[in-house]
Amino acid sequence: MIRHSPPLSAGLSADDAVLLDAPDERLSPALVAAALGEYEPAAELLAATRDSADWENRDRYLGRLVAFARGRDGWLVDWLAAAPRDPDALLVKAELSVRRAWESPARAERLREVGPLITAAADADPRDPVPWRLALDHARGTHATHTAFESLWEQAVRRSAHHYGCHVAALRYLSAAWYGSHRECFDFAEQAADALPDSLVQALPVRAAFDLLLDNQAAGRTTSVLEERIDAAADLAIKLSVAYRPGDPWPAEVRNLLAYVLLARGRWAEALHQFNLIGLHATSFPWSSVSEDALGRFLDARDGARLQVASLTPLRDRAGHGRPRGHYA
Repeated sequence: MIRHSPPLSAGLSADDAVLLDAPDERLSPALVAAALGEYEPAAELLAATRDSADWENRDRYLGRLVAFARGRDGWLVDWLAAAPRDPDALLVKAELSVRRAWESPARAERLREVGPLITAAADADPRDPVPWRLALDHARGTHATHTAFESLWEQAVRRSAHHYGCHVAALRYLSAAWYGSHRECFDFAEQAADALPDSLVQALPVRAAFDLLLDNQAAGRTTSVLEERIDAAADLAIKLSVAYRPGDPWPAEVRNLLAYVLLARGRWAEALHQFNLIGLHATSFPWSSVSEDALGRFLDARDGARLQVASLTPLRDRAGHGRPRGHYA
């Protein structure tokens, strides 16, 4: 039924064409070089983001380079040996050390040990908000008080008032799983989302919605009081998604997250539209939060959206004489 319904399949990439966390044209050469043990392209990439104060891409590229270095860090070792005070090398070292500490059974103790590396990265370029995003993650893992956290938060927003990564770090600290509640998350996210037009910070409420949905699923209960806020968060994220071109890798994670929330809310047609906009760019988050096979979970969710829309579409519409309609179409 689905495969032979052009209105439902048009615009969706073939399963074997979808890539998980595919690098963009700037990051790809740096990763290829790192695989060969060469650090220069990564150094040039991060230096360019610092010189242009492109903090959002700097944080995103840092995350991908560190993910690679967790398994193969010879290129980073050589980089630090050649330029031990390089702000970009220090930032990669600090992020890698924090991630490794988070994986340790003695997490809090290990995180405290790597604190000076974050300080070194922050001191290397006082303009850069990314080390302060690291500091916020570090504070969460070391059980920092709200007062200590707020002090770090002030330093972060002083450098970049709408930095997405810093806002996500703050949202995690305020989550019900850590030191806050779902209401605190929504309050913070909704206030922050009143930001610059097309800023990714507008996706914070849908991240709060995801955390709530995931918590409710684990506890075996359904949302009630916050349902309206979940739908409002999805509506805001839809407006943000529309501002970017289809297949754009920049908002891909937000679109993946939005698709998950829309599916959870039974908004099948809108979820299917987000899968169309996602194109080839599946992202680990949020699918890795619910499955060890993130790409497989993405593809299953996409097929599920098509199936649900197909089941709600009259036969004459499946033949191409109308538009697929879901609960919220």
